Amino acid sequence: MTEKHNAHGAEFGRAAISRLEWLAVLAACAAASLIAIVWSWRNGAMLNYGDAVAHLHIARRVLDSRRPGLTQLGSVWLPLPHLLMIPFVQVYAWWANGIAGTIPSALAYLACCAGVYRLARNWLRPAAAALALAFFAMNPNLLYLQTTAMTEPLFVCETIWTVVWLVEWRACLDDEPKKACRLQGWIALALVAAVFTRYDGWVMAFAAWTAMGVTLARRGGLRPRGFWLASAVVVAAPVVWCVYNAAAFGDWLDFLRGPYSATAIEIRTSVPGFPPHPGWHDPWVSLIFYVRTAELDAAAIAWGNAVLVVSLLGTLWVWLTARKSGLQWALLLWFPVAFYAYSVSYGSVPIFLPVWWPHSWYNTRYGMELLPALALGLGFAAQFAISATREFKPQWAKYVAALLFAVVALNAGKMLRERPLVYVEGTKNIEARRAYDAEIPPVLRGLLAERPNGAVLMISSVYPEIVAFSGIKLRQTINESDKEFYEAALAAPAAHAAVVLAFDGDQVDSAVKTHPEGLLAVRRFTTPGQQPGTIYVSDTSSSR
Repeated sequence: MTEKHNAHGAEFGRAAISRLEWLAVLAACAAASLIAIVWSWRNGAMLNYGDAVAHLHIARRVLDSRRPGLTQLGSVWLPLPHLLMIPFVQVYAWWANGIAGTIPSALAYLACCAGVYRLARNWLRPAAAALALAFFAMNPNLLYLQTTAMTEPLFVCETIWTVVWLVEWRACLDDEPKKACRLQGWIALALVAAVFTRYDGWVMAFAAWTAMGVTLARRGGLRPRGFWLASAVVVAAPVVWCVYNAAAFGDWLDFLRGPYSATAIEIRTSVPGFPPHPGWHDPWVSLIFYVRTAELDAAAIAWGNAVLVVSLLGTLWVWLTARKSGLQWALLLWFPVAFYAYSVSYGSVPIFLPVWWPHSWYNTRYGMELLPALALGLGFAAQFAISATREFKPQWAKYVAALLFAVVALNAGKMLRERPLVYVEGTKNIEARRAYDAEIPPVLRGLLAERPNGAVLMISSVYPEIVAFSGIKLRQTINESDKEFYEAALAAPAAHAAVVLAFDGDQVDSAVKTHPEGLLAVRRFTTPGQQPGTIYVSDTSSSR
């Protein structure tokens, strides 16, 4: 291994990672993942987030619906997370209990950890790289999210590996053109995956691929056919999604301006005369909200500012002392700061924090996207501390390293004691649904036991777990994703469904009030903060 020593005693150099290192990294991270999964399972936390339940629901309905097909993926959420879950949601129990979402998320977590360590070892010795990994892998918020069907673990994985391959691509561009070409292909695939996971990926893909193009252009390397083929693949990804929206929903920007888009939701939920959320049309406030969210996601409440400052100083130190080492490509990890400062201001993406008005929890998980940058920056700071100690007091270096690991462990412990921000948001999320999840499925099961093949007319996207908890298949329901069947049933509910579940003010409720003939209300459900629901049965003999 070739290392470079700078004037300040730091050591840099791309080192081969031994098999023993990899085994230790993967074993430790797999153990952490498994412990978190067991905890989440035993505490019933896998389905806390309504979005997690919705992701499982979307994946299931691609094959289990009256009109199966890719159009069941919907128009707003990007498709890759749902496609990855499709094999697992076919097991009914895994769909109902959330395991179907845990499997791809946990695998993404392990890939994240491997990527963080591999990236850190480009500049750091094993001790500092392991500390960066420990800070990342022991984060309670990340450990919780990787037990759910949320999209953040997958997107963070794609971001990390994009940066890993970008750094390695630049390192071998001069001397190993064939390897650089292969890495170029991997980068393109990672960016395409990011584009099909979250809309953040669209901007990241544009920034990363443009930077690659500029680098190649300066070196006169834009002529090879491989770069243009890879470029076509990257550009095609968002185009494919727009074409899909046009073909399936009649508007190529339906995800941006349709009835279920973030903009439409913001308009429906805004109070006239008041800004929709903190940071609305104010980039500075939006920046502060996002950075504070990232701090609270990464560290104990009192330590957030210190973690951010130390991480930034560590990154700056390496930037100044090892500028030719490819670090500029790793700065892409800080991309979420700019993206969310803009998105909160102008993209209808609110973030609520309990420490600031309106003192609530909403989209706090977005701060997790900055965790890799903070972890790597802390690794740089640790390298500085250990190297400086070794320079003046070599015998103390191991004690400094041990102290730093103890601080990382203490941070994780304090976060657990304070209750991780993202987990708390999930618990607040499920509180609104808990009563209906417990009360409605048994009633549906009882009614359907008397009507084994009876169809249930309902809107399934608001409380999708009701279907799974009832033990019926989605194709036994008539819901808003099966457009033709749904519209026909709304015109004559009793003629098309044996059981109708309506919540006050929704489309099914309006249909029941417009066409009440043949329907008998059998049970009314109420819970604080939610619209009351009513179950009707049809006395029309042809209902099925």
